[in-house]
Amino acid sequence: MNQTEIISIFTKKTLGLTFVLSAAALAFAQDKVGISGTVVDKSNQPVPYASVTFSNKQSKLLSDATLTDEKGNYKLDLTPGNYDIVIEAIDYKKSVINKQITAAGSIGALSIEPEAASTNMKTQDIQGVVITATAKPYKVELDKRTYDPSQDIVSKGGSLQDVLSNVPSVSVDTDGTVSMRGSSNVRFLINGKPSALLGIDDGANALQSIPADQIERIEVITNPSSKFEASGTAGILNIILKKSKKTGFNGSVIGTLGYLPQTNLNTNLSWRKGNLTWFLNGGGGYRESKNTNRNNATFFNVENGGRTQTDQESITKNKNNNYNVSSGLVYDISDKTSVNASGTVRTFESDNVGNITYDYRFLNAPSLFTERMNTGSNNNLAFQGDFGLDHKFDDKGQNISLSVSLQSNRSYNDTNVNQVTNSIFELQNSINQNTRNKTLVGKADYELPIGENSKIEAGYRIDINNNNYDNDVLERYSSDIDFHYLNNFTYNANYREMFNAGYVQFKSKIGKLGYQVGLRNEYSNVDIQYSNLNPDPEDRNIDNKKSYNNLFPTVFLSYEIAKDNQFLVNYSRRIDRPRSFFLIPNPSYSDNQNIFEGNIDLNPSYVDSYEFGYSISKGKFTINPTIYFRHTTDDVKMLVYSDQGVFKTKPINLGTDDRYGLDLNFNWDATKWLKFLGNVDLFGYKTNGTYNGLSEPFSFEGSGFATRARLTSTFKVDKTFSFQIQGFYRGGQKTQSIDRKDMYALNFGASKTIWKGDGTLSFNIQDIFNTRAMESTAYGSNFVRDSYMQWQPRQFALSLTYRFKQGEKIEQPKRKKDINSNATGDDQQGGPM
Repeated sequence: MNQTEIISIFTKKTLGLTFVLSAAALAFAQDKVGISGTVVDKSNQPVPYASVTFSNKQSKLLSDATLTDEKGNYKLDLTPGNYDIVIEAIDYKKSVINKQITAAGSIGALSIEPEAASTNMKTQDIQGVVITATAKPYKVELDKRTYDPSQDIVSKGGSLQDVLSNVPSVSVDTDGTVSMRGSSNVRFLINGKPSALLGIDDGANALQSIPADQIERIEVITNPSSKFEASGTAGILNIILKKSKKTGFNGSVIGTLGYLPQTNLNTNLSWRKGNLTWFLNGGGGYRESKNTNRNNATFFNVENGGRTQTDQESITKNKNNNYNVSSGLVYDISDKTSVNASGTVRTFESDNVGNITYDYRFLNAPSLFTERMNTGSNNNLAFQGDFGLDHKFDDKGQNISLSVSLQSNRSYNDTNVNQVTNSIFELQNSINQNTRNKTLVGKADYELPIGENSKIEAGYRIDINNNNYDNDVLERYSSDIDFHYLNNFTYNANYREMFNAGYVQFKSKIGKLGYQVGLRNEYSNVDIQYSNLNPDPEDRNIDNKKSYNNLFPTVFLSYEIAKDNQFLVNYSRRIDRPRSFFLIPNPSYSDNQNIFEGNIDLNPSYVDSYEFGYSISKGKFTINPTIYFRHTTDDVKMLVYSDQGVFKTKPINLGTDDRYGLDLNFNWDATKWLKFLGNVDLFGYKTNGTYNGLSEPFSFEGSGFATRARLTSTFKVDKTFSFQIQGFYRGGQKTQSIDRKDMYALNFGASKTIWKGDGTLSFNIQDIFNTRAMESTAYGSNFVRDSYMQWQPRQFALSLTYRFKQGEKIEQPKRKKDINSNATGDDQQGGPM
């Protein structure tokens, strides 16, 4: 048995054992009762964000803790028994009382006294309050699920991509592609809006440029309401960035060292006094990565029985520098009106060195060994400015929010390639691609409460995007003196799209039944102007205009059986508009044996999405199973075919795609020292469609069942030291044209609080056994190709966080919205961008 087999067996057994232990421990859960109460001061005023700890006199395993909300109220579930109740809050004396808990209900008001000299409160006392409280990393709401990465030790010191790899219902492939429930058509938002921070077709590079430390939370919206834009058939990931909730001057600094070599230094600063709040987040770092691709193919010549075998290997090493800074302010003009402004600049630069080798073995001819050595550089600069106004008409919830976002992104890519065959220089390529994007997003959202349980929401949104592509590809053979242009790959293109959208939705509740119905209309215009150097006029200049007008209804229903126990049913219609990169006929060129072709005739896909979910929270256990079904028409497939020995990939509209399955998320605080966060996605798929544009029909027919699972186990050694073990598994998928193998990985993280609570030291290892790689086999009419891809090998990182000048949390003004809450209508706590 070789090392790979041993690692494979050990990893699978470890994952299986962890899941079994989780299920076994669940069987020992005890019945609990719901307890509520209030913490007040001597003047009978509520004390927000106080720590309330219930210590069971018989067994520490039955103890629990919580924080009061902004009104001084708290709720939790306890096993009946005798408890010492410890109340702690910043600037207040510690209070301890004893109570016998026998049945569900309110235990009334608990009173605490202020400190004699609150300004002398030490940082470790503040940290003690934070450690005592128990926070839920995953929360289920009517139209979204919220993930809090603050307890995610595995991704400490990492990036947005590392955090997304740990979010339930979300998967990150080895090439950086993010998917939800098996579909990669995910729409990204930052603080409720599309953002220049994520660049133009930057993929994993953009995700790696946003530090994990700047992320407040991630909203996973699998079936968005009509208030959201209709793009993204798989759903929406809304990244909420941090903004301090504390008075005075506060800040933190986090530094990271790791291997493959990486260094990062980020800081979060804020100042809050009176009517003015100001923040500054920024930092930068250096990171190296190594991407490996292998393709082993066999071509068959049906006419003469010939056969060609090729072994291709591509290894690219990247060195990346990234820097980001964002600053903003909120000013309260009055109790009912506030204005805000913020700006962000992000840049990253990378240098890469790649080596692609081709080993050709012919049946009746000498073999060939070709090597393409490439060096490249990329420079990307993004800017975003946001402005907004929030106004409350009254104290009953009638308000309006206005915002405008101006964004700009430009990217320069230069690559030089030298190709050698059998050690003899053959040709040289010079590739230069410049891309510019400008975006304007304007929004207006209005809310009108009707009675106590109903509300009407309406709004308008305009998106204007303008992308410019300038691409030059030159080539010189050994017999040439000068370079010449490759006509089809040297082009100028302008992609302009404008979306106008309006929506209205109504929320209400009748008894235990809550419902929300909405309708959104989107009218979109797309204009593509393309010009290359092809001598044929029909292929040289293209002006393609398209327009779409669509209605997108949404329905959400919830039925509350009991407290923290409800059914959720929803439906939405969505659209998948092709990315501009997919519509450019020949968007890129780096490997002359594997070429991606755009399709200017590509049209949107449409999806009807249904969900039926159940959510129950009992004591320290929360489970949320959801059955879902998605039906996609005009589905976009990736056509892979061979053209004279060259592999080409092209997106096409073809047939339908059905996805159905069970998405199960759970969060369980098994004991005071052991917690579990898990996600299992069992989904089936059925694809229909046959492409007849080749010499022989190319079938996409396929059906099957696949599994994705993730389990994070957190072990708390003491109040200052914790560690995590996280396992991930993705099952294989198979159609007539491609067979994807399964994939699994194991991660580890540890965190230690130091310096009396002012510092945190974290260490993590990503992909302990170096198994996170994607393997597949593609089948064509005249070829079979085995592929292997690893985006990043095993890596580890060490992070140090220092916190200073920590003030107290204060109550947010009632109904006051965050700068960027316009997208969801919630009182978000994320920082403006």
